Amino acid sequence: MGTVVSSSIREDTTTDDGRASDARELQEARERVDDAVARAQADLRWVDDVFSTWKPESPVSRLRRGEIRVEDAPPEVAEVLELCRRAREASDGWFDPWAMPGGVDPTGLVKGWAAQRALAIVRESGAPAAMINAGGDVAVYGRPAPGQTWRIGIQHPLARDRILLTADLAGAGAVATSGSYERGEHVVDPRAGAPTGALLSATVIGHDLGYADALATGLYASRGALLERISLLVGYHGFIVDGRGAIRASRGFPIALRGVEAVPA
Repeated sequence: MGTVVSSSIREDTTTDDGRASDARELQEARERVDDAVARAQADLRWVDDVFSTWKPESPVSRLRRGEIRVEDAPPEVAEVLELCRRAREASDGWFDPWAMPGGVDPTGLVKGWAAQRALAIVRESGAPAAMINAGGDVAVYGRPAPGQTWRIGIQHPLARDRILLTADLAGAGAVATSGSYERGEHVVDPRAGAPTGALLSATVIGHDLGYADALATGLYASRGALLERISLLVGYHGFIVDGRGAIRASRGFPIALRGVEAVPA
């Protein structure tokens, strides 16, 4: 996936009945988490092997060349393509993996989907809270400490040392950003068949990172036109930073923008 994936996992020091965990219980919990992290890392590498468009022999690369059918690939390929179809419909076609040059390319959804899978594996360990950060796209569950929320900083696209806003997430949530400031122009406008080049970044906050990732890609490709449609999706919000650094947010956007003025779409 061409990025770094990191995790932050809360260690629970109390048992279900409220008493402090003893050394044995803590060690067992750590071993379960360590095992889950190892399995999550292995799964991320497997996802990269299956879905990479840069590896010539990956099932997705072979699918794009017409060498195999979807039925011949691992079943997760069909699962991801079905999620892509739903995201294409929800985004009014602004997220469209079938419009990419060279054949179907689910890259705009896969990274978030993979990180959400990794988070689910960690959650199975019994850890009360965790965060997975896949190159700046973040999925969380639980609380990092009692009474606290996950505070996710979103980088200002014009200054690496500035935080544009912080998103406070309690419980399950996700933040995904698409932009040109890290990787250059790589998002294609599916209606024009060419890079968009109009925005600095587009961010979507919601329940699921795979879906948020796809919507952020579509929002960026639409040059902000998708904001109104995102306003209608339950539990999802978005904002864009245009080429001049001005910001527009979807109606009902719930998070204060630090040091900037959000203009409702």
